[in-house]
Amino acid sequence: METRSAWGRLRPQALRVAQCFACSRIYPSEDNLNFRTFNGTDFQTSEVGLGCWQLGGADWGDVSDAQAHDILTAAVESGVNFFDTADVYGAGRSEELIGKFLKETKAEIFVATKLGRLNLYPDKYTEATIRAATEASLQRLQVESLDLTQLHCIPTEVLRQGEVFEWLRKLKQEGKIKSFGASVESMEEAQVCLQQDGLSSLQIIFNVFRQKPIATIFDEAKQKSVALIVRLPLASGLLSGKLTKAASFPANDHRNYNRDGQFFNVGETFAGLPFEKGIELTEELRAFVPEGMAMAQWAMRWILDFDAVTVVIPGATKISQVQSNASSSALPPLDGELHEKLSAFYAEKVAANIRGPY
Repeated sequence: METRSAWGRLRPQALRVAQCFACSRIYPSEDNLNFRTFNGTDFQTSEVGLGCWQLGGADWGDVSDAQAHDILTAAVESGVNFFDTADVYGAGRSEELIGKFLKETKAEIFVATKLGRLNLYPDKYTEATIRAATEASLQRLQVESLDLTQLHCIPTEVLRQGEVFEWLRKLKQEGKIKSFGASVESMEEAQVCLQQDGLSSLQIIFNVFRQKPIATIFDEAKQKSVALIVRLPLASGLLSGKLTKAASFPANDHRNYNRDGQFFNVGETFAGLPFEKGIELTEELRAFVPEGMAMAQWAMRWILDFDAVTVVIPGATKISQVQSNASSSALPPLDGELHEKLSAFYAEKVAANIRGPY
């Protein structure tokens, strides 16, 4: 995505036993936040991370430096240790804020960043520009090596050509990056990336409204030990269950200016659903939410029930949202019958309404 110019904790009845999967391991945590091994590393990532698009202050309304600091602090206090950002979020502001935070916190944080939209999109991909973007992220984050850098929704043809992956491999050999992956818009792009040696991760849109990845890439990702990072778990707020058709958003909120994909892929906004239709479908989904569980936590829990998923990265502009999102890790898995009903709901009522690359 480009900018326009650009948890307390709940205690479950029983902790899940440790499970080993091809892609990730899940361990019970003493403080009820579960962790999974991030592919290609020894790092145990909280299965709920923090998406930091909003910290750019350009696409989710205004977020002050103080608000951003409070959000990052709340995430760490909730047990979150995985942040996802990008150079394009606020033209570097999100990375800079995280970099400052890293200098003051004693927590071990895994920072995944992205490149490929800021000043490179759509046709300025060279070894020199990829290197320059990497160096700029290193400087803003104030680190010697990036934990993970991801190609940020770059053109499909550039992915197919494959040179960009060679440049990332070279940067990894040099120690500039520890791992590389790709954030993609479609399952076609995901499948292209899965053919690349050394790919550590794929970042995808996956939620109750976007279930296509289950059948198209989950098995292959597990087989190849590629970590799956899930963005838009709440479909830009639809699955919080708090929005109505009368909802309004600030001028500098993508839910206002990108509803129909006017500035970037429509799938990044409300998961590609027309807003009014998304509200109607969300209302129907209320009947599936177990009593006593908030819709947002339920939506997050649904995603975490899939062993192919390594980490979910919901964004947050309020401390309460950070805490609620993190608490979904402690909830018990949803039952199989509910999963079957949600699969049928998606196929019968949702799939045909999704717009954009998918």
